[in-house]
Amino acid sequence: MISFKPKQITKILLDVLPERARDVLEKRYGLRADGETFTLESIGQSYGITRERVRQIENYGIQSIQKSEEYKKQYDLFIELQKLIDQLGGGLIAEHVLLDELSNDSIVRNHLYFLLVVGDPFYKSKENPQYAHRWFTERKVSDIVEKALQKVHKDLKRDELVSESEILNRFRNELIEMADNQDEEVLKRWLKISKNIGCNPLGDWGPADSPNIRVKGIRDYAYLAVKRHGSPMHFREVAETIDELFGHKAHIATTHNELIKDPRFVLVGRGLYALTEWGYTAGVVKDVLREILNQEGPLSREELIDKVRKERYVKDNTILVNLQDGNFFRKLSNGTYTLTE
Repeated sequence: MISFKPKQITKILLDVLPERARDVLEKRYGLRADGETFTLESIGQSYGITRERVRQIENYGIQSIQKSEEYKKQYDLFIELQKLIDQLGGGLIAEHVLLDELSNDSIVRNHLYFLLVVGDPFYKSKENPQYAHRWFTERKVSDIVEKALQKVHKDLKRDELVSESEILNRFRNELIEMADNQDEEVLKRWLKISKNIGCNPLGDWGPADSPNIRVKGIRDYAYLAVKRHGSPMHFREVAETIDELFGHKAHIATTHNELIKDPRFVLVGRGLYALTEWGYTAGVVKDVLREILNQEGPLSREELIDKVRKERYVKDNTILVNLQDGNFFRKLSNGTYTLTE
C-alpha cells in the first residue's frame, strides 16, 4: 500500500541529528531493532536530566528534521501518507486503524508512527474520553464526523444491539453536510474513531461499555448466543454454541450456573432458557399462572394453558396440576379460574 520502506526513511531522517537527539527519538518512538519504547522519565534518568528537558530535546529533534534538506528530499512520501488518509478515511482516520491498514509488524508500525509525527501535510488530534487518537487533513471533516458520532452514541439505548447496516444508516443520517462523502468503508473506519460506540464479536453494534459489546465472560457470550438463535435454548446447546461462535470453551455445568444467576435469562422449561427482554415472566409455572390471572382476571382452562405455554415449555398436565392448588387458585361456577382471595 505504501511505496517506501519506513525503517530506511527514518534512518535517513535521524542521521541529520546530533547523537543525543537521535538517541532520544529512537528510544521515545521505539525505532531500534527491538522496538522497545521508553518514557521521558526513564530517558531522563539515563542522562541525569529532567523529563522536561528530554521533552525539549525530543521537540528539538523533530523540528530539526522538519527543517533539514533530507526532509525536503523525502517530502513526496509525506504527501503519499496524506493521500492515504484521504483515500482510506475521507480526510480523517483513527490512528490504530491507519496503522492496521499499513502494517501488522509492531516495529514497522513504530517507524510509520514516527513519520506521521514528523510529517506536516496532516494533523493529529489526541485521544480523549470520547475519541481515539486520529489523524486528519481537513479540520472541517473532523468536526462534522465527531459531532455525528456523538449524536449516534447519544441515541443508542444502554443495552441496544443493532446490525452493521442499521448503525451505518443512523450515522449517514447525521452526516447530511457530507452527503457526497459516504463511502461505506470510510463510514466503518470513522465509527472506529469513537470510544463510545463498539462492535461485538458477532458484528453487532452498540454502546462500547455495554456487556453486549465488551464481552467479558460466559454470561455475555451466552446472551449473544441465545439472542442470535432467536428462541429458547437448552443450556447444553448454549455451551456448544459459545464454542462454535466464539471459539471459547464453555463447560456445560458452568454455563448452566451462569444462566441461573443472570437476570437477562428466564428458565422456561427443563434446562431451557429464554431472554427476559422477549417478555417471558420470571418464576415457576405457578408464578406465571398468578401473573396471568392477576393481569387478565378469570380465564378458562384452555385460555390459561394457551397463555402459559407462551411463557413456559411445559406439558398441559403440569399447568393443570398447578391449578389444583387451592391456596392460590379457585374454580368458579362458570368453569373459569381466578385467584384465591
